[in-house]
Amino acid sequence: MPTINITSDLVDDQAKALAFYTDVLGFVKKTDIDLGAFRWLTVVSPEHPDGVELLLEPDAHPAAATFKAALRADSMAFTSFAVNDLGRVYDELRAKGVTFIQPPTPAGGVDMAVLDDTCGNYIALTSPIKPPPQS
Repeated sequence: MPTINITSDLVDDQAKALAFYTDVLGFVKKTDIDLGAFRWLTVVSPEHPDGVELLLEPDAHPAAATFKAALRADSMAFTSFAVNDLGRVYDELRAKGVTFIQPPTPAGGVDMAVLDDTCGNYIALTSPIKPPPQS
């Protein structure tokens, strides 16, 4: 059975993306290989350094601009990250200046907020909906 080891976000600036994903979102750089005009640049969760890597992939392919523009026009996130406490993370990221296009909102069995990664993408943050405290 295959295992997911790398997934990609198409970014308009790899250096800016690395700063946002590490300094703001808290990921850590795993791989950084100079490929000439671009880099093979991945980040991982600090809690899972050997887990799935996120490739900060240049959006240089001609189809990328059309794809990303269509997603943004529909305010649609293509990538989603799980968090334990969406309310806390939302407040922390807003305090760091992150722009959200959707505040925490129930969406099926999760609460979801959508942020702008400053590199051309909307990113969804989700956490399970917590049941109300019982009295």
